[in-house]
Amino acid sequence: MNASLPATDLPAPLPGDDPELFSMDLRGLRTRWAAAAARAPIGAEAMTGADLRAQALGVSGERLMEHAGAAVAAAIHAIARATGRSGKGPVLVLCGPGNNGGDGFVAARRLAEAGTDVIAALVSTAPRPSTADAARNWDRLNGLDRVTRVQTPVARDTAILAADVDRASVVVDALLGTGVRGALREPIRGAVELVAKARALGIPIVAVDTPTAVDLSSGDPSDPVVQADLTVTFHRPKTGLLTRRGAALAGRVLVAPIGIPLEADRG
Repeated sequence: MNASLPATDLPAPLPGDDPELFSMDLRGLRTRWAAAAARAPIGAEAMTGADLRAQALGVSGERLMEHAGAAVAAAIHAIARATGRSGKGPVLVLCGPGNNGGDGFVAARRLAEAGTDVIAALVSTAPRPSTADAARNWDRLNGLDRVTRVQTPVARDTAILAADVDRASVVVDALLGTGVRGALREPIRGAVELVAKARALGIPIVAVDTPTAVDLSSGDPSDPVVQADLTVTFHRPKTGLLTRRGAALAGRVLVAPIGIPLEADRG
């Protein structure tokens, strides 16, 4: 007796292992990841705990980042096509020094491998990302075809990027995840202002996990704050993006699975 599931009943592959993602539009991605979107929402602290427990169960942070970045890349590709921006210019990926930026570096690599020109900007006073996984993915961009790596440690460097932002097809906010308290400081502040300029020019804005300065638990913004057209969040819906203020800043939200086992969730 063959006990295998019919193909239509098999769980969707995780983003990093899914060869069909770049053929899907936003509706297709939403359908692909419907099981993740149907899970109960959680806040930032619970998400951090689930991430750490997943790693304790043997799922590496590197794999979690790969799936997250692949999901973001697919969403960027889809929104560029949906808005007629595909091929209009490079995708500008603004990456902070932590793991949110690491997700952005993976997305940049995935896009480049699919034939898209990308500018990956490390927005940090430090010369390298602050986590091992993010640094590894920053290094993987070095010398990659279709990728231009830049660092913007001070406001003047961000201003140079902003001067040419009208050339970008999509701008990606991978600056900060959550935990922002108070007003943003440079160079992150200047990057958030660059995002606002791009949006005013009609360039689609894609946020990674949460728009920078929107708290994933409460939805409360700091100042300044990113207003996104599309936010790709991970594993479960986030309570902060379901509040009125959070939802208004997040735009459309996709919830992508990244390989966190359900047993890593508690409560």
